[in-house]
Amino acid sequence: METSLAGKLLVATPELTDDLFSRSVILMLQHDEETAEGVILNKPLETSVDDVLPGWQQGSSEPQRVFQGGPVQLDSAIGVVGLPGDAEEPPGVRRLFGAISLVDLDSPQEIIWPQVSALRIFAGYSGWSSEQLADERARGGWYVAESEVGDVFDSDPATLWRRVLRRQGGSLAWVSTYPVDPDLN
Repeated sequence: METSLAGKLLVATPELTDDLFSRSVILMLQHDEETAEGVILNKPLETSVDDVLPGWQQGSSEPQRVFQGGPVQLDSAIGVVGLPGDAEEPPGVRRLFGAISLVDLDSPQEIIWPQVSALRIFAGYSGWSSEQLADERARGGWYVAESEVGDVFDSDPATLWRRVLRRQGGSLAWVSTYPVDPDLN
């Protein structure tokens, strides 16, 4: 198996034109020999957080919308929080890597809010078998990039794809200028 991509970003190449994944930036939450799962960081929905999870909007990061995490289990919500420092996780929070943690959305909010620095709610997730993801990468569907905590809770998701590519430097920085419709270029 290839090295785990957990904690990394999958950045859609311009060749990936599927409506959902076109210009997507995906934070990989898990990647092992059998499965790969992540959430799309730059596809906000029109739904406010309180419409889905009353009371959670107050601590959610701008633009305070539910994000489409992917095409799998759209009827379930995933909460990703920033947990700064090396402090022990409060009940209901599980650290994944660095400052990024998952939050149990059934946990009492009064326990969660004082401990976390940011919150993003995702409807569903993106999932692959490890082989399927390796095949998609080999066919040129995804770039892999280092993630930054700010990517996860970015307040301007519409420009995240370009900014992540631009900071990679070299040829990937050049890809960041690729037009949405090359036929109009």
